[in-house]
Amino acid sequence: MSGDADPRTAGERTTSRARLDRGRGALGPALELVHTGRAPTRAVLTAELGVTRATAGAVAAELEALGLIRVDARPGAAAGSQGRPSHRLEIADEGPVALAAQVHADGFRAALVGLGGRIVATAPGCETVDADPAKVLRSVVEAGAELLRTTGRRCVGAGLAVPSAVAEPDGLALNPLHLAWPVGAPVRRTFAECVRDAGITGPAFAGNDVNLAALAEHRHGAGRGARDLLCVATGHRGVGGALVLDGRLHTGSSGLALEVGHLTVNPEGRPCHCGSRGCLDVEADPLALLVEAGREPGPEVSLLQQANDLLRTQYGDPAVRRAAEALIDRLGLGLAGLVNILNPDRIILGGLHRTLLDADAHRLRAVVADRSLWGQSGGVPILPCTLDHNSLVGAAELAWQPVLDDPLGALAA
Repeated sequence: MSGDADPRTAGERTTSRARLDRGRGALGPALELVHTGRAPTRAVLTAELGVTRATAGAVAAELEALGLIRVDARPGAAAGSQGRPSHRLEIADEGPVALAAQVHADGFRAALVGLGGRIVATAPGCETVDADPAKVLRSVVEAGAELLRTTGRRCVGAGLAVPSAVAEPDGLALNPLHLAWPVGAPVRRTFAECVRDAGITGPAFAGNDVNLAALAEHRHGAGRGARDLLCVATGHRGVGGALVLDGRLHTGSSGLALEVGHLTVNPEGRPCHCGSRGCLDVEADPLALLVEAGREPGPEVSLLQQANDLLRTQYGDPAVRRAAEALIDRLGLGLAGLVNILNPDRIILGGLHRTLLDADAHRLRAVVADRSLWGQSGGVPILPCTLDHNSLVGAAELAWQPVLDDPLGALAA
């Protein structure tokens, strides 16, 4: 036999190489499907990707080899189902993690978050926030680094959630009003330096806490399946908003979209930090509820916890009920205006607003329906956020995104 390659072997190699190339191109989309729970089996993965069973099997095997997912070795079918049983696809139990950090008015917290939005470990939160951003970020990163040492997990990167608009492309915190940080603090650069100094591998990102909460809820929580999702939430102080359009977080031309806290909902109301009066930020946050109910805020626990506890344990008190109704009406006015402008297909509420929804969902939905054009045409579902620590999970999503975009490239780096 001559030294020339056999034509059939060459053809088979070409076919195999083409299949491999297609499979590599499908790795990211496949991982995102498993990550968001939309491909629980290899059969669903095949259908969602629009590829052959062989290609889907090769893709799943490659993701398993990367330590990202686990493929059930013995496929099974549900009782009464027909057709070939399919392999289940699950997140790898001991797979890589992202370091997530959150800073808010009453402290900070670090966590390790795996694929699927699963929080693997958390560090106890600090209860005070220094006026120096670098000092705070160094502390929260050190807490995260200790978690990584303890668990021995591989880290793909780090994400930070802050209660401020984060301007792009420089990652500047433009309005950290409740942190006493300087306006324009370079939080992304400072966070990245702290991550690098701690010996943590992977890129570092930063974003607004409510934006990141919306991203997490859209992928893993109450926003799953929504096309145009509006999220409005109270942090420990103030009110924030976020919008997911066609599955992507909408941050505007420079990261500053959806500053809903500065919608006027009570023209004769409290002075706002922005210089206006009666903004949602000061009329529907935890401090506003406590003041409205005639309660003196205490130093023992966060304002958010104090406000939530008041609603959950003393809602029968007439003063508390009146305060809650006042906040619900103001929140409803703000939501109605946003519905008229944005026409979302779902609204989710977090923080104190979730508790207000639990307290009197009928009143809030009625205000939105009565005051909004689209609400009157059929109503917009208003639901509570469902994830614990959704801003932390969203911060981790920033770090996971390069892996979702290109698993082989990101993990080989």
